[in-house]
Amino acid sequence: MSPAGISLVCTVRDEADNIADLLESMLAQTRPADEIVINDCGSRDATAAIVRQYIDAGQPIRLVAGGYNIPSGRNNAIARARYDLIACTDAGLTLDPAWLERIIAPIEQDRADIVGGFYQAAPHGTFERALAATNYRDGDEIDAEQFVPFGKSCAFRRAAWLDVAGYPEWASHCEDVIFAQRLRHRGWRFAFVIDALVHFRPRATPQAFARQYLLYARGDGVAGLWPRRHLIRYATYITAGILAGIALRWPLAWLPLAGGAAAYLRAPFRRLHRHSGGAPAWQAIAWLPAIRLIGDLAKMAGYPIGRLRRRMVPGLAAAVARDMRPPAVTAGQRGAGSRSAAQQAATPPPPRESSG
Repeated sequence: MSPAGISLVCTVRDEADNIADLLESMLAQTRPADEIVINDCGSRDATAAIVRQYIDAGQPIRLVAGGYNIPSGRNNAIARARYDLIACTDAGLTLDPAWLERIIAPIEQDRADIVGGFYQAAPHGTFERALAATNYRDGDEIDAEQFVPFGKSCAFRRAAWLDVAGYPEWASHCEDVIFAQRLRHRGWRFAFVIDALVHFRPRATPQAFARQYLLYARGDGVAGLWPRRHLIRYATYITAGILAGIALRWPLAWLPLAGGAAAYLRAPFRRLHRHSGGAPAWQAIAWLPAIRLIGDLAKMAGYPIGRLRRRMVPGLAAAVARDMRPPAVTAGQRGAGSRSAAQQAATPPPPRESSG
């Protein structure tokens, strides 16, 4: 068994423009990690060279290479880590100075086996402020019992990771949701720490945002996640289209459309007002309906693409069926199906699905 120190892991690819900020925030933690493991997933820029500069300066960082997407790179980093407690984050963000101290505490106090931290947008400019208000909830809107830990802000025991055979490597997106679902089915204990914060910048353009949400929805389609949620979205837009057609002849039909739109934009407007410290700029307000529409259209396009991808990629449907099926649990025994590292290494790799 590995010693009970803390390994802070992250997988990266082509992050030369932000990797230094992430490393500086890792090294500035009030509770330092016993090691930092950076997994380079085939970077074609200076990412690896920047990490080596920190290593050459004597920082407690190791650079490893492996994997072909985020979950496979993350699994490789965890497999190469030296310690039993794993803290996990992603590239493109920075850690609050107390993040590691706060997110690891419930595990060290034996109150939890996997802990989810939270996230906070650090927007630049009007569009990013509107996007942050529209798509990212505030902490007081979160139900801690239902919160799913994200890969960018979580910590867990190595034993839990081994018990579910790590992150599903066929999942180019939503791998952290599937990982958490399997841990819940196996009976591992969860905790949510709202002040264990990572800071991230929202997508800078409507095009980048649309691509992000199309890929997220494609991942949902591949995994078969949230089918009811996606069906409700299709039904809502079909109904809105019918009402808009009727309103061309009977203007009163615009009333339910306007009421529905106002209800849909209420939470984003409230967040924008709160984050602006007063009346938000009209340009940001004007972006709210456009962002809702762009995100919904991207999701409605991405989900069927994912369903089709699941059918077309050889072996993918079998891998999804295997990992989305709730793991068996022996009554009263947590982690009954735990596998050794040797058994895990002997398992044939799942089919590869490009993260692009």
